[in-house]
Amino acid sequence: MRRVAIIGCGQSKHGRRTDVSQAELVAEAVWAAIEDASIAPEDIEAYAVGNMQGFGGICQPDLVFADYIAAGGKAMQRVATGGTVGGSTAHLGYYEVASGMYDVVLAVSWEKHSDSAEPGATTGLLHVAFANLSYMMKIGMDMRSFAIMGLAGAAAGISAYQAAFYMARSGCSIEHFDMVAAKARRNAAKNKYAHLKWPNCTPEDIAKTEMLIWPMRFGHVCPASDGASCVIYASEDAVKRLGIKEVAWVKGVAAYADEEADQGESYQGTAVVDYSDQTGAILSARKAYERAGIKDPRKEIDMAEIYAPFPHQELMFSERLGFFDDGTAWKAVEEGVTEIDGDFPICPSGGVNATNAIGSSGMQRVVEAALQIMGKAEEHQVPKDVRNAVAHAWGGQVQFNTVMVLGDRPR
Repeated sequence: MRRVAIIGCGQSKHGRRTDVSQAELVAEAVWAAIEDASIAPEDIEAYAVGNMQGFGGICQPDLVFADYIAAGGKAMQRVATGGTVGGSTAHLGYYEVASGMYDVVLAVSWEKHSDSAEPGATTGLLHVAFANLSYMMKIGMDMRSFAIMGLAGAAAGISAYQAAFYMARSGCSIEHFDMVAAKARRNAAKNKYAHLKWPNCTPEDIAKTEMLIWPMRFGHVCPASDGASCVIYASEDAVKRLGIKEVAWVKGVAAYADEEADQGESYQGTAVVDYSDQTGAILSARKAYERAGIKDPRKEIDMAEIYAPFPHQELMFSERLGFFDDGTAWKAVEEGVTEIDGDFPICPSGGVNATNAIGSSGMQRVVEAALQIMGKAEEHQVPKDVRNAVAHAWGGQVQFNTVMVLGDRPR
């Protein structure tokens, strides 16, 4: 496999973007990345694109806006893997260059929920709750609880279930979730591309918000954003040929999925899934670190952008990715370790909890990690030198995980 670098990053402003079409939204990110890389559109040989097309109400939107992003007549592949779509698209673009197929590839992912009033985001995830109906009935769970999980917003419902499992195994409290959510809002206030911004937000501010479904408050919930994110990859030879100086090298990537529901722990003879296990994240991280030559992630990695639409997931995934021991991440939050100026910053951009255009979100983690490596994150740049960074995405039927390790030097 060839060495590959990210040579350009671009994002649109995220939020409710009724001022632009999908094509215009994607073009914002693409042309920003081209400008950042200081290359011409003609230098791009192929495109990797991805979104959840049902959420925006347009089938194969990439065919509609090809000319908006100078993709006409060039190779294009699209990806759709749920919440991981941005991470999967980022991996596709990387492999197209690493394999030797192309020297310069642009990868872009996006979502425009406001075009369809989010029907897909609400109803398209109901299968997650219904997939667990059989064992819920067998163990005698009150079906009113099932209705809440499914109909109170499937993503929030299943995540509340996951949060409860995580609380039981870690010993953390809802107040720790308040702390993570408040950090996300404060960090987002420093990020000009973010959606939900709240300067000086405190855990007490989050704690005052309404309880939606225990243990999840309204202040814990991510928004439904419109937005697009983009990176441009180049081979090592292309980096030299194009004379590019500021890059983020891709050092290792991996993607795994958790096993089926019947692999969970047994309760009264019936398999019960602990959605806080996330074995796929553990395996993805281990393989990506192996490929990157990382032996001790806590010491060798300087920061991470984790896919965490809800605050307990930042704690959970930071453990699964090897940054903290199982059940201890909340202690790091208490000590300020994960703040922008902490020893191990997590989601200095504000993360998915503050900005969630589903198709864009996984790619946005790659963009933000690359910006930190290149020192281009502006107001939310972490103060210490970032040599190695991790970008993580999570999705599918809550079982897909992608991990990418970026560095200031090639592997």
